[in-house]
Amino acid sequence: MKKILVVDDELNMLLVLEAMLKKEKYEVVMASDGLEALEVLKDDDVAVVVTDLKMPKLDGLGLLSEIEKDYPSIPVIIITAHGTVATAVEALKKGAFDYITKPFDQDDLKNVISKAFKTKALNENEPVFSSDEIDRHDIIGSSKCMVEMYDLIGKVAPTATTVLITGETGTGKELFARAIHRNSPRKDSPFIKINCAAIAENLLESELFGFEKGAFTGAVHRKPGRFELAHTGTLFLDEIGDLPKDMQVKILSVIQDQEFERVGGLRTIKVDVRLIAATNKNLLEEVEEGRFREDLYYRLNVFPVKLPPLRERKEDIGPLADYFLSKFNKKINRGIEHVDPKAGEFFANYDWPGNIRELENLMERLVLLVAGDTITLEDIPAEIRFSTAAETTGSPAEPKRSFKNILKGRTERIEKDMIIKVLKECGGNVTKAALQLGISRKGLHLKMAKYNLRRQDI
Repeated sequence: MKKILVVDDELNMLLVLEAMLKKEKYEVVMASDGLEALEVLKDDDVAVVVTDLKMPKLDGLGLLSEIEKDYPSIPVIIITAHGTVATAVEALKKGAFDYITKPFDQDDLKNVISKAFKTKALNENEPVFSSDEIDRHDIIGSSKCMVEMYDLIGKVAPTATTVLITGETGTGKELFARAIHRNSPRKDSPFIKINCAAIAENLLESELFGFEKGAFTGAVHRKPGRFELAHTGTLFLDEIGDLPKDMQVKILSVIQDQEFERVGGLRTIKVDVRLIAATNKNLLEEVEEGRFREDLYYRLNVFPVKLPPLRERKEDIGPLADYFLSKFNKKINRGIEHVDPKAGEFFANYDWPGNIRELENLMERLVLLVAGDTITLEDIPAEIRFSTAAETTGSPAEPKRSFKNILKGRTERIEKDMIIKVLKECGGNVTKAALQLGISRKGLHLKMAKYNLRRQDI
């Protein structure tokens, strides 16, 4: 089915879009406002909706809200002459598939519509795996929160949806990105990764997009970039929170258009790339501080996955320790047989501030240094046994949180409670609540997103 509903109160725009889309072999139905569009949706089997933003009776955002509620599988593309970042972000936050600003390039609109049809087809036709069916590779764990993570992989992997993986350092974000790729229809295509924090700012553009021979001093030959190498596959943007502001604009453009030019090049290169981004930063806070573009955040945060720290999945610590013990026995050619009960109990109660990476590094160190065939409590380095994450006696203890983390947690709870209270007093009116709280409407929207607060639930 290739039926598109076009909604616009300007007859000339309707006719232009109809002619353009029919030329591309789409079947087109039209409506002059949001209310008329809802009537069409009741009677027609529509695959994609393209709607203007400003219309009488029911505007584009109102129509989007109704479609999200009653027809959630239909992608909605917003066309607006009011192309401010705030307007575009508002549409994305409400669930729009994408947006195009007037005057628009016909090729840009065709590309966005093509992506919308592909996404809808993948979402409808690809299977959703259960947590027992997915290929986990090196991901170890059977705790409740990990089973939830496997379920998320099973749901998102078969689609082309952009994924944002967040979590503390050492929680395994790259492993999860690889698991999503391995369980996707792109599994036989490349999985390309780039660490946005590890490459010098002046080299990042050429690493991402490649360069032509002679583009700069030292460019003695043409080199493809990571986007080009990941064509038909997956590109993993690690440490996306450290991406410089000028590169954020360019990444945003590629996400929208799926095309770019190499550094020093003139030819536009089109790619089909699935994006997975990861960060240990709170990107909403980065947006509030002006260090990360709000529109890029909502482009990336289509399907958020927050990985739990190791201290919240303690039942997985034992199996992880056994896995690393076996791994490093083979690597170093040792014969350590097991971890004794006291050491295992310490592992289970230690706070693991460095998460799985800290456990892995410790097990490699112990396998290398332990003299006998058993890891004991005394073998664990003193700086770990007597650290702030364990009791000073060296005995197993409940994890301790730093004063800074305790203060931050309590401050956030107070802030969340205050926002809920004021929103209730204002009857859910965000503008009035923001005025009463002394912050901007945009700032309040960001904080509501941070605390997962929805106006209709308050």
